[in-house]
Amino acid sequence: MARLSIATVCLSGTLEDRLDAAAAAGFDAVEIFENDLIASAASPERIRQRVADLGLSIELYQPFRDAEGAPPERFPAVERRFEAKLDLMARLGADTILICSSVAPDTIDDDALAAAQLRRLAERAGERGMRIAYEALAWGRHVSTWEHSWEIVRRAGHPALGLCLDSFHVLSRTDDYGKIAGLPGERIFFLQLADAPRLDMDVLQWSRHHRLFPLQGRLDLAGFTRAVLDAGYRGPLSLEVFNDVFRQADPHRTAVDARRSLIALAGLLADAEPTQPAGPAQPAGPARPAEAARSAEPARPAEQAELTRLTPAPELTGIAFVELAVDPDSGAQLESLLRALGFAHTGQHRSKAVQLWEHDTARILLNSGAPRLAEGSAAIRAFALESTDPAASAQRAAELLAKPLPRRRRQAEADLTAVAAPDGTEVFFCRSDADHGWLGDFLPTGETRTAGAGITAIDHLSLAQPFDRYDEAALFYRSVLGLTDDEAGEFAAPFGLVRTLAIRNADRSVRLALSVPLLRRGDWAPAVPHPQHLTLITDDLARVAKAVDAVPVPANYYDDLDARRDLPGPRRDTVRGLGALYDEDEHGSYLQLFTPVVGRRVFVEIVQREGGYRGYGFANDPVRMAAHRAQRTETSG
Repeated sequence: MARLSIATVCLSGTLEDRLDAAAAAGFDAVEIFENDLIASAASPERIRQRVADLGLSIELYQPFRDAEGAPPERFPAVERRFEAKLDLMARLGADTILICSSVAPDTIDDDALAAAQLRRLAERAGERGMRIAYEALAWGRHVSTWEHSWEIVRRAGHPALGLCLDSFHVLSRTDDYGKIAGLPGERIFFLQLADAPRLDMDVLQWSRHHRLFPLQGRLDLAGFTRAVLDAGYRGPLSLEVFNDVFRQADPHRTAVDARRSLIALAGLLADAEPTQPAGPAQPAGPARPAEAARSAEPARPAEQAELTRLTPAPELTGIAFVELAVDPDSGAQLESLLRALGFAHTGQHRSKAVQLWEHDTARILLNSGAPRLAEGSAAIRAFALESTDPAASAQRAAELLAKPLPRRRRQAEADLTAVAAPDGTEVFFCRSDADHGWLGDFLPTGETRTAGAGITAIDHLSLAQPFDRYDEAALFYRSVLGLTDDEAGEFAAPFGLVRTLAIRNADRSVRLALSVPLLRRGDWAPAVPHPQHLTLITDDLARVAKAVDAVPVPANYYDDLDARRDLPGPRRDTVRGLGALYDEDEHGSYLQLFTPVVGRRVFVEIVQREGGYRGYGFANDPVRMAAHRAQRTETSG
């Protein structure tokens, strides 16, 4: 497989902390960010030894700034500074230095001068067996595109000078990167990868604060990386991600998240046929000098970095069960709620304090023997997904670094594989049929299922994520489970902005909704800590409304609904009479009821989808949050 590398700037802690985390996560190499070395008490020689002891290599030292286009009177200072960095690199054992395009106010806009100066520096590096990777910053004063940086490298024409291609600097400016595939691969010295959300803001601020690991954002990382590989690049796939959250988070889990992103990206590329350019792409400017010339034919597969295929994600066909951890109080409340909804306590686990409750295809487990969770006395502890091949699902999860969870079981009990999601929720892969199922672990209680309140299935799960694990969770569910994004947005909740992301499988039989506050909550904000809820679907919400006491919806909501939606009179009266929240899209409409919070964290949503509605009613979440707040205040008072 291609070598995987990470820049130390991606991680939190001291330089030593970052190196340890990169090695523990399984990276092959690192980029040493200059500020991280400067702040370290260890000498370059000690860092070199530590890197070697950890089984890593240093692929890049960076950045060297404001080198090319320097006024003649300033260039001697550039050379002196560069020589000092070459001395430092020799002590570190690094052989490639990144020079990013100048941003200095006195930079001269003269490609011939820039090329001559870079050639001079390349001569000095080459004499010491070192190389320069030149990168166009998206906000460079005069050089801000990869085409322009290539033109300068081409003009300089020195074998120790090549390109560094950074996905963010390219894709933040343009989606037209196809000509990269026509570059001479041996002149691409380094590849840096970063994803990002699409934001309309100053590119420098976008870059410094909002980069993400591959497949966590909205940039075309797969297409860009494929173009670089098609050019014949054979160096490491390296991450350079500036992100405020990552720089505060545990470096070990961030490093695992980072490596998972590269494994998922490499697997995506390995599964896709290489894209061959329609013809040789000609860089701007005069013909290339002889020492830089090469055939413009597309790269042969043998010339490309080796990419490892992942086990394909098996088809998921539904949510087999949801398991809630409960204590005596929350357990009793949930038992009463489930009975009101028509669920029957149909099974008791053979060896564990776990009850099985069923209604139609919906199955809920109440686990009174699970360890207590700090956020509340009840929590969604686990869920199981119906997989057409549970073993293959587990294998893919392992390939993508999902942590397997040990399970205590008796010999006759089902051997279910569970992995830990980033927030600690356990994810099982299973089949519920008679020959392979987990249902045999439950002894019948004699209770039988009835029509109840008309619940038909589990519609989706909603899991609030810790502040620093949201992007990690999104990547986990996309890559490990093979799910795709469904709906995303932000809304103003009573205690701050909340970001939401729904992800699903192809036929929407598996839906998950993730949410996170956009800023860390302080002592104020008496909101539910990391709230979770289970959404059940019914074909008759009126029956549910009679069976359960839902949180009340304020009259102001219905007045606003009347203003926003021109509902027919009978329909409007029905929504108000049910005490339901309402939403609609181009496919249909959505009615929602919410139970009070149980155990300080968990509640149940019951919905009725009409006419093919595909959403999740996210627009109503602020109203629901305020209603739950009022309920908690009344209860505590």
